[in-house]
Amino acid sequence: MSDGALYDRIAGIYDPWSVSVKEDVELYVEEALASGGPVVELAVGTGRIAVPTAKAGIGVIGVDQSPGMLSVARAYAEREGVAERLDLRVGDLREPPVPERVPLVTIPFRSMLHMADDDDRGRALGAAAAMLEPGGRLVFDVFAPSDQDITETDGLWLEREPGIFERADWNPRERTLVLSVRGHEQAATMELHWLSAPEWNALIEDAGFEVEALYGWFDRRPFESGEDQIWICRHR
Repeated sequence: MSDGALYDRIAGIYDPWSVSVKEDVELYVEEALASGGPVVELAVGTGRIAVPTAKAGIGVIGVDQSPGMLSVARAYAEREGVAERLDLRVGDLREPPVPERVPLVTIPFRSMLHMADDDDRGRALGAAAAMLEPGGRLVFDVFAPSDQDITETDGLWLEREPGIFERADWNPRERTLVLSVRGHEQAATMELHWLSAPEWNALIEDAGFEVEALYGWFDRRPFESGEDQIWICRHR
C-alpha cells in the first residue's frame, strides 16, 4: 500500500489523533518568515503547519501523496481564510511535482522516517536540493527512540486521544517501528525507520547540503544525543 492510500484511510482522524502536537509549529513558521517565502512543504498532510505558515503571510506549495489528507488541508485553509496562499499538489516527496525554485523546503513531523533505506532518503534529500534557490535551506525533523520509550510502549495499545488508539511495535535491531492507529471506524498501520544523527549527517552532506544547525528540540536547544533531531541545512 502506498503512503497516499495509507493516509487516505485515516484522513478523518489524523487531526484529532495529532491534536496535542503543537511544539513544532512555531519553529517552522519562524523559518518560513525568515526565508521570505514561498515555502515548499513536503508531506504537508492536513496543513497542521502549512496553514499557520500561510496565516503568517507566507505562500506554501504543499505536496502529499494522500488526496484525502489534502482535502482536509484545503478545508482547513478555507476556514482560516488563507486558501489563496496554499497551493496543494498530489505527489511523492521523492519526486515532488514542483518545478519552482524556492528559498525554503521543509519536511516536518518526522515524515522522512517513512523512507525505508538510504536510496529513498537520498532521493528525498536530492529532490529537496533541486527545488532550492542557491543558498536555500532545508529544515526537517526526525527521531531515534530511547530505550525507555521502547520499553514503555512496545506492543501496547494506548489511547492517544479520546477514542483514538495507537500501538508501537519496535524492532531495535532493524531500527524499525510499526505504528498502528485506529479509531472512529478508521485504521492504518505504517512502518517507520530511524537513523543516528551521524548517519543523517552523512546523507545530508552527500545530497549537497551543509548542516547549519542540529537541534535537540523545537525550542532550538542544542542536540545532545537525545531522541529528537531538528536539522537546519543550507544548499551549497
